[in-house]
Amino acid sequence: MAARREVTRGLREAAIETPELDARLLIGAVLALDLTGLTTAQTRLVTDIEAGQLAGFVARRMAGEPVARILGIKEFWGLPLALSAATLVPRPDTETLVEAALDIVRADARGAPRRALRIADLGTGSGAILLALLKELPDARGVGTDVSTEALHTAAGNAGRLGLAERASFVQCSYAQALHGPFDIIVSNPPYIPTGDIAGLDIDVREHDPVLALDGGADGLDAYRSLIPQAVTLLGGGGALLVEVGHDQSDAVARLMAAAGLALAPVRADLAGLPRVVIGRKWGPEADFSQ
Repeated sequence: MAARREVTRGLREAAIETPELDARLLIGAVLALDLTGLTTAQTRLVTDIEAGQLAGFVARRMAGEPVARILGIKEFWGLPLALSAATLVPRPDTETLVEAALDIVRADARGAPRRALRIADLGTGSGAILLALLKELPDARGVGTDVSTEALHTAAGNAGRLGLAERASFVQCSYAQALHGPFDIIVSNPPYIPTGDIAGLDIDVREHDPVLALDGGADGLDAYRSLIPQAVTLLGGGGALLVEVGHDQSDAVARLMAAAGLALAPVRADLAGLPRVVIGRKWGPEADFSQ
């Protein structure tokens, strides 16, 4: 398709890192075609209206706006999630947090009666982590919190579209302040970028992700200082707290968990081998510290 080649060439000349993929996604959205459809529609003509829409999308991408923001949707854990200005674009690194939580649940369930789990996602944003866990754990129920009403509206909409609304609820508060336990699993991907580092982030993050979801204070640890003590009081015996961290923050966050009385499990690395998820367990009969 000539349009695809032209868009790819323009994005490459604009130094976009993934010009072929971005061109496919943008053209596919405009023409309502998936990859197979694009492959088989090589002779399809682009109408003037479609060309205008595509040109607008390409201009936005060249200006540094992420494709997910342009299309208003991002896939996470195989789930299509709508985005809003108040939510981060879910990133592949965060799937490490989902994997770690599922491994803990499955390990704790060995030889134990099946029971419904309670999950809390603190600072839920689009609901990505919570909804991924609920999709994998059909007996679980969960609550997501956020200070942003717009983010909560986005998360609730995603839950409804994914058929998870009956098992997911959403509460406006700072981290866990309005919650009542006990919970089996508490997860969070809080803001952890040091304030002074935000100006140096890539333009797609700096200019398009909400600052509220990025800014972790002077050292990037403000959110952990708030949420860890709150979470400890809400965890049941054997419960687990899992938090995503920046690449150089795992030791500091682990110390905060230990000071709050949690037993530390090994830190989980992401696909790049960087320490990404810090895990603490609350002493109790169900605890399995092998994870």
